[in-house]
Amino acid sequence: MISFQPVDSKALLKQLALSGLRGRIMSDVDMSKITWFRTGGPAELLYQPADEKDLAYFLKNLPEKIPVLVVGIGSNLLVRDGGIPGIVIQLPVKGFGDVHAVSEDMLLAGAAVSDKRLAAAALKAGIAGFHFYHGIPGGLGGALRMNSGANGVETSQRVIEVYGLDRRGNRRILSYRDMQYSYRQAGASEDLIFISALLKGQKGEPDAIRKAMDDVQSHRETAQPVHEKTGGSTFRNPEGTSAWKVIDDAGCRGLAIGGAQISDMHCNFMINTGNATGYDLELLGEIVRKRVFTHSDIKLHWEIRRIGQFLPGKTIIPAIGFDD
Repeated sequence: MISFQPVDSKALLKQLALSGLRGRIMSDVDMSKITWFRTGGPAELLYQPADEKDLAYFLKNLPEKIPVLVVGIGSNLLVRDGGIPGIVIQLPVKGFGDVHAVSEDMLLAGAAVSDKRLAAAALKAGIAGFHFYHGIPGGLGGALRMNSGANGVETSQRVIEVYGLDRRGNRRILSYRDMQYSYRQAGASEDLIFISALLKGQKGEPDAIRKAMDDVQSHRETAQPVHEKTGGSTFRNPEGTSAWKVIDDAGCRGLAIGGAQISDMHCNFMINTGNATGYDLELLGEIVRKRVFTHSDIKLHWEIRRIGQFLPGKTIIPAIGFDD
């Protein structure tokens, strides 16, 4: 569980505004307008840096006691209803959204590049091996952090180097080995803010790449609730089976709590049917975990990132004894 200490946001906002930063600093930002679930409380402060230099300056001058949390485009994110104390950093497309080929089989891409745009850039450059991103609802920063994958391919299989900033604003270059990848996670320090990455595919034929992308999109349209308010895959696949199958076997298809529901189309997707709260969604997820464990003795691990604090009296205790 991520916990925060409150800060004097008004004083900090004034201090930051006078510090010469070129990025945007906003207070009391409605996170439901950012997350794909369309739920969540406010961020006390949200900072969108102008570029890497601006972000480095910000970090160098930010007191270490101030909590910092980085979000991407909000696709795999559940913000709790009590909001997020401290500072949320979101890298905007302007300044962090460039992507271009640097050789016949490599791309240099910013962390704010959407996965779909990354796939499109690879197609344009005639670089194969990035088609799977066409079906991932997220951005590169999140893909690097959680080792996103689809159709049997993972981000870790494309990474050559990752560039980032540490909590003090120092630039870091991480090799594939430094990232310490495993299934749906990177072992690199949580304090690192990923800025960009050098990625490698293979030289390919545009027609073949396009067909692979079309196949990914077709499968996604027919198998996943892509037109609903959802955060993508809710749980990681257990070893040897699929999360959707054990959820379905436990009788959770269509299960609903308030405005939150397990999708009838794909059991590993939670959807906001219109008025769900963050509490509804997280509680539903924990109920599913408990039922799956009771039915099959399998412990499901969250893939969706849950951040922020609960409203008073609305705390959720993990159903099966651990919080992940």
